[in-house]
Amino acid sequence: MEEEIFECQQCGYCCHGETTVSLTPEDLSRMGDYLGLPEDEVKEKYLRITDGVIQMKIVDGHCIFFDDGCTIHSGKPWRCSQWPLHPSILADEDNFKAINRSCPGIKGEVGYKKFCEVLRRILDHK
Repeated sequence: MEEEIFECQQCGYCCHGETTVSLTPEDLSRMGDYLGLPEDEVKEKYLRITDGVIQMKIVDGHCIFFDDGCTIHSGKPWRCSQWPLHPSILADEDNFKAINRSCPGIKGEVGYKKFCEVLRRILDHK
């Protein structure tokens, strides 16, 4: 279903910036399992904790796990997995246009109406 409107190009645009998504305990567990490391070691090597907010470290302007694509793709945080199929698209066509411009994986050619129909089905199944 998702492939009708999105196919990740692993371009790194969404992995670029000075911050990353905040991680949940489930994200930490999934990352540790994927990396085969205990949670403490994952935190020490790959994460930063600021005022109780846990995020991935930034290296050269990208998430520490980005290297010509996501190196933990199947173990990545749920917020990363959700992006760019964000519910805000359903609320405002301008959100769709902005995300479409910033993400080459969005299949904007399907049009806003069709995109929203598919996105609603995806979100209803999560």
